[in-house]
Amino acid sequence: MFLYLPIISIVCLLQACKATQPEPFQKDRTPGDRTEYNGLTGMVQQQKDQNYLMSKELSDKCNEAKIDLAIAESEGNLSEIKENKKL
Repeated sequence: MFLYLPIISIVCLLQACKATQPEPFQKDRTPGDRTEYNGLTGMVQQQKDQNYLMSKELSDKCNEAKIDLAIAESEGNLSEIKENKKL
């Protein structure tokens, strides 16, 4: 009987370790609001979130430049038109 005691305790310990692992990432939050990433799945999600946020930022800048260009063209401001076309 005492021979099986170490094996049983190791199995119980491994089950307890698995039960206390945190979630890989905060699924209930948007990519910009997530702050905690755990494990391999969490790191993969962090990379996805960073790519999404960078893409969103570039898209927002592009849209702002298009709006500024349209305003500059309607006003006939040549220097702003050249600057916004570069963006």
